[in-house]
Amino acid sequence: MASREEMSTSFGAAASAYEAGRPDYPREAVDWLLEPVRTEGRALRAADVGAGTGKLTRTIVEAGADVVAIDPDPEMLAALRENVHGVPTFVGTAERMPLPDASVDALLLGQAWHWVDPAAGGAEAARVLRAGGVLGLVWNIRDESVPWVRRLTAAMHGSHAEQLLAGDGPVVGPPFGALETRTWRWTRTVGRRALLDLVASRSYIITAPESERAQILAEVGALFDAERRIGPHGAEVVDIPYRTEAFRGIRP
Repeated sequence: MASREEMSTSFGAAASAYEAGRPDYPREAVDWLLEPVRTEGRALRAADVGAGTGKLTRTIVEAGADVVAIDPDPEMLAALRENVHGVPTFVGTAERMPLPDASVDALLLGQAWHWVDPAAGGAEAARVLRAGGVLGLVWNIRDESVPWVRRLTAAMHGSHAEQLLAGDGPVVGPPFGALETRTWRWTRTVGRRALLDLVASRSYIITAPESERAQILAEVGALFDAERRIGPHGAEVVDIPYRTEAFRGIRP
């Protein structure tokens, strides 16, 4: 089994599957994360850290912010530039960002804080955020109260994010205090290819031996066949229920 560090930097090898298979973030969640730093007549400066292929970046742009994207993997940033035009990109991590002190109003991380050292990440967030700036953490998590979704997770193994959110939630080091939190529930309808790409984009699958990866994808394909329905345009689809969990803290 790959180490946690190897998993955290594995995503570039599956950038196209990540872009095709991972869900976008609800606009309502991003608006809520940015709400504390919105000021009439003033441009909002934000950084998306662990930006990947730009799933969260594009929603931050749609919300009206000026955004820079940061990720440790140049391959993921190359995919982001193809998917979200005009956003500056930088190689870096939450613990070490190539940004000046007090340079952004909001620092957002989607599907990423579970890879971050809470103490180092909190200190670095405090450095790059202005006073009163917001640190926003957000995850899309499948709703495993639905039986077939539990079987999907059993086939492809759980993630570090799911383990974190099943417990007490994210921890952020000083100077941040308790985090506010909100949850949104929604459903994503996908075809076979998108479901397989969702699974193929997970760090456990990317770093697994080829034989294990093929077996997992075959199991997921069989699960799709068992749960599929005919969509409005005649395509075979399944409905994946999600909850989006967002957390925000304010820099003193």
